[in-house]
Amino acid sequence: MSKKVLVISASPREGGNSDYLCDQFIQGAQEAGHEVEKLFIADYEIGFCSGCGVCNQTHKCVLRDDMEKLLPKLINADVLVLASPVYFYAIDGQMKTFIDRTVPRYQEISGKELYFIVTAADTEVANLERAVECFRGYADCLPGAQEKGVLYGAGVWQKGEIVGKPAAKQAYAMGKNL
Repeated sequence: MSKKVLVISASPREGGNSDYLCDQFIQGAQEAGHEVEKLFIADYEIGFCSGCGVCNQTHKCVLRDDMEKLLPKLINADVLVLASPVYFYAIDGQMKTFIDRTVPRYQEISGKELYFIVTAADTEVANLERAVECFRGYADCLPGAQEKGVLYGAGVWQKGEIVGKPAAKQAYAMGKNL
């Protein structure tokens, strides 16, 4: 059965290591017959949550930016892939801002299969776990979310270092085996 897959790449570098793993995942998923869309967060205007609380009542954000058109994509997807480089043992600011801005409709982002992709210069996979815990904290807030896979791209700093590494093949296989 074909699934609607939404890949959210928080890399600030198009073609960067985490973004490259997204593309490998996408290639596998498309070859398996799934409908895939990638959001490269850097291409969108997404402001910081102001914590005003208005969305708790209205389910609409007071900020008028690209999140208005992105939220329905999350709601309509069957599978969400969240990908981020790891900075100081956490997801990057772009991903955190994106996640925070789902608050107005996060209850509607339900029943999703979730995959997490993280990359870092650190060579110890255990040190990337804190970033994955950020994703898991978000997943805990999404009704019926199911973590299906985690991909660690450790030991990559410069753009392109991930090419040819085992993580690239693993990303492709994850997408292929949805």
